[in-house]
Amino acid sequence: MSSRPAKSAAYVARTRPVVPPIYQSATFYLDDLAYKDIQEGGLREHWYSRFANPTVDAAAAEIAALEGAEAAFMTSSGMAAIATTLLTLLPGRIVAARQVYGDTRDLLVRDLPALGFDVAMVDATDLDEWAAAIAAAPTAVVYAETLSNPQLDLTDLAALADLAHAAGAKLVVDNTFATPYTVNPLRHGADVVVHSATKFLSGHSDVIAGVVLADAATVTEIQKRVITFGGCLDPHAAFLVWRGIQTFSLRLDRSCATAAALADRLAANPEVVSVRYPGRADYSRAEIAGRLMRTGGAMVAFTVRGGDARALAVMRRLTVASEATSLGGVETLVSTPFNSSHFSLTPEERAAARIDDGMIRLSCGIEEAEVLIADIEDALATTV
Repeated sequence: MSSRPAKSAAYVARTRPVVPPIYQSATFYLDDLAYKDIQEGGLREHWYSRFANPTVDAAAAEIAALEGAEAAFMTSSGMAAIATTLLTLLPGRIVAARQVYGDTRDLLVRDLPALGFDVAMVDATDLDEWAAAIAAAPTAVVYAETLSNPQLDLTDLAALADLAHAAGAKLVVDNTFATPYTVNPLRHGADVVVHSATKFLSGHSDVIAGVVLADAATVTEIQKRVITFGGCLDPHAAFLVWRGIQTFSLRLDRSCATAAALADRLAANPEVVSVRYPGRADYSRAEIAGRLMRTGGAMVAFTVRGGDARALAVMRRLTVASEATSLGGVETLVSTPFNSSHFSLTPEERAAARIDDGMIRLSCGIEEAEVLIADIEDALATTV
């Protein structure tokens, strides 16, 4: 004879915990408030973790504070945040920057058109091209990255917001590369900000997560689609994001200072053709960087003599920096776009997107700056 197990006891600390608990529970006991919430859409009470979870909410609140956003909602990845946001703001036409992350490009040029949406792509740095594309037909969404991946092209967010809003469109900005440490797009007119929280927000290369930030009404609409598309964030992953955010400013202080020092040293190296870093006076969009960015950021892109083959050789001589995809961790990560983030583009398409033959993308971690710089200079010297 078997008996039904008793309900587990609810253990609640008498005082508030310093670290938010990980609510590793798919479901929660129901009461009248939960039933009422379910009948109204299930968006506020905690009763099923695909809809909302306390740990996930805690991480979202931290990021909302960093971005100065009214509301935020976490997703299972940065791409989940991007795709769900765009599908929420559609139907309609999208005008997007040509210089975007490779998987975002696939979404824009392959997936959304296959679903029947009209997508136009323009040079992120050309306001006249933006204006012409937005005016060419009714536009619902304008999409850009603050700093493009991997070119580090900076979008003039305030000017682009004016163009979008004049046409009745929403401006969606991916702020992953720039981070809220350097730029807050909502303050410059963006309507929605998305992040791969996998990167600088979590900062430890140990979690996949995304986040959407906007006004409360817009975030609620996106939350509804996260629920139906299933792109919710696991509570343990949310805890790792929350934990990473506690050292966000400290990490970015170090990483941005290292990136600035590295960019200067690379610019003086005869084996380097060019350096792209928004904190340098010779950056192509330095005037806009001065208006938008508080620092030059933690990302550096540089092009070596000898093309992609030389870039790969340099990368594989490194002993401090690590060859890996992703970015924003406490360790310095380095990659070559031709065989990673933008491998799906032809050489001609990469050139059109200003991805140079021989480009290396580097995300500065928190190592000692001189140790990292010496590692890169040695790799350049020994691959001549």
